[in-house]
Order: sequence, then structure tokens, then C-alpha cells
Amino acid sequence: MAPNESQKRLALAIVDFLGSSLKDGTLTADDAESIEIAQSCIADTFKVDPSNEAAVKDAVGGQSLANIYSVYEKLRNKSTPAAADTSAQQSQQEKPKAGSPTDESDKLKSEGNSLMSKKDYPAAIEKYTQALEIAPANPIYLSNRAAAYSASRQHEKAAEDAQLATTVDANYSKAWSRLGLARFDMGDYHAAKEAYESGIAAEGNGGSDAMKRGLETSKRKIEEASRASEPPSEELDTASGASRGGAGGMPDLSSLAGMFGGGGGGGGMPDMSSMMNNPMFGQMAQNLMSNPDMLSNLMSNPRLRQMAESFGQGGGMPDMSSLMSDPNLADMARNMMGGGGGAGQGGQGGQGQQ
Repeated sequence: MAPNESQKRLALAIVDFLGSSLKDGTLTADDAESIEIAQSCIADTFKVDPSNEAAVKDAVGGQSLANIYSVYEKLRNKSTPAAADTSAQQSQQEKPKAGSPTDESDKLKSEGNSLMSKKDYPAAIEKYTQALEIAPANPIYLSNRAAAYSASRQHEKAAEDAQLATTVDANYSKAWSRLGLARFDMGDYHAAKEAYESGIAAEGNGGSDAMKRGLETSKRKIEEASRASEPPSEELDTASGASRGGAGGMPDLSSLAGMFGGGGGGGGMPDMSSMMNNPMFGQMAQNLMSNPDMLSNLMSNPRLRQMAESFGQGGGMPDMSSLMSDPNLADMARNMMGGGGGAGQGGQGGQGQQ
């Protein structure tokens, strides 16, 4: 017996749920291979194509399997007879049916609206809740209570009400807007983006300015989060064959001395162009300028003061190899060059991992 269309849509929803669980961090990268195998097996068995975005969207109605199931759980736990009847209808029709509003429930809604304008959010929530007891799953009452929950910073409850409202009436754009806001405030920018996109589709004609602003803000947050996950450029070593130091992370002090023209004690002016092009010197300068305490310690060293005074009086450069034998200077050089201990070569083992 071949799977029917309803079963195929459910299979697509499951495949989509598994993929989303990897993307949102519910599952780790270590699970990726197992999830991909499971997705492939489900797709092959039910003869569906997960790469068909239109088919996936049709299967989940612009939402997600997790959100749809959360609505089911919410309705399942309702204890009133009217709610139990609504839950039974959801099982048969795949979505809850809104209870019919009455004069009394509309009066409670109006009282809630008045309390919202006075910013008395707890009292407004109570009025909307009373209205929902009369007309369960009414999308307008749910959407209004979601607005009150958002205003009182109860974002998860706001998302639950707005999600249920969109399930009852997928064309009710205000519910999509409030779902987008609640998801955004929870930091779930991907879900917020999806909600605003569904709201724009429900509104038609390209969507309202408010809905489009919500969508653009969500997209911007997603892009910012993506950029923040990229490694800083200073952690990358692009110099061909560059080495920040010896096997223990300590800079090659004899090379440093040679770079300054020292080693023979004859003084003389160093080759400045070679110094500026040397990646080791560049790293030293970068670390020195980013650490004021290191610069202060450097200037207070008597050996370096003596070197500066000698150079200023025309005495030429000192013997750098001798200068670098000073343990205090060696320690400062180690810090300036980014060396640590046991870092090896390549410049990634010291500063880049702190």
C-alpha cells in the first residue's frame, strides 16, 4: 500500500523538523551524519523530495512540526468541556476550531483592550482569559492576550497564544505579527523571520510597512549572528612559512637581535625596511600597542632607557644579542611576540586560544 498525500506531508514535516533541530542547536554537529541518514531513509521510503521548498511549506503550513505539536499539547491539556470538544475537532480537522464569541466574551475583550491602553497588563490578561473560557481558541482573543503577554515580557506565553491563533486562522495577520515579535524577543530570529514572512503572505499586496520592518529587523539579526560566529581576522596567520617562535612558543631572540642590527657589538643603524616587513616585528608591535601595561613596563626598564639615551646621543645601537640575554627583557619579548609555552609554530597556539 503506497503512502497517501497526508502521510507524505507528515514525512516531509518530520524531515524538516530533523533538519531544523540541527540548525537551531537542539542537536549537535556530532549527530549530523545520523540525522542525514534518517532524512534520506524517510524521503526514499515515502517518495518525497525534501529539497522541494514549496512542498515542505505546504506540509507544515509555514510553521514547523515542533510548533504544531506544541499547539496540540496545549489543547490536549485543556480541562473544560468546550476545550475537550475543540481538541477532538482538531484531531479530525487537523486544526482547532474557534469558539463562537458571545456578547459577554466581546465585553470582556473590550475591557481587556481598555486595560491595555492603561498599561495594566496583568488585568488585561485576566479579561482575555475570561473571554477565552467562553470562546476557546478564538484567534482575536488569543492574539490580544499574546500582545498583553509580550508587553509584560512573558514572551514564551505570548508565542504560545499567537501560535495557536495562527493555527486556528492562518490568514489572521495580526497573530503572525505578534508571533514574530514574541519569537524575536525570545532571540529566535529565524522563527521570527518565518512568522513575519507568513504574515506578509496573509496580508497580501506585499505586506504592511510594520510587517516588512519586522522581517527586515529579523534578517539583520540573523546576519549579525552569522558574522559574530566568524573567527576574528587577527587569529589567522596568512604569512607564508611564518613562525612566531621556537618549539615552546618563545620568540627567536637571536633573530630579533639580528633584526635590530645587533650581534657583533659594532652598533650601527638597523635596516628599517627589513624591520617593518618582518612578520615577527609586526606581531610584536601589534601586541605592544594593545597592552598599555606592557608598554609601561618596557619604558621603565633601565637597560632600554640606557639604549635609548645612547642612541639619542649618537652612540649607535647597542649589542642586541647581549641586550636580549636580560631575563626581564626576554620575558617582555615573549609576551610581545605572542609566545606562551608549548604552542609550537604557526602562531595559533598562544594568543589565539586565550
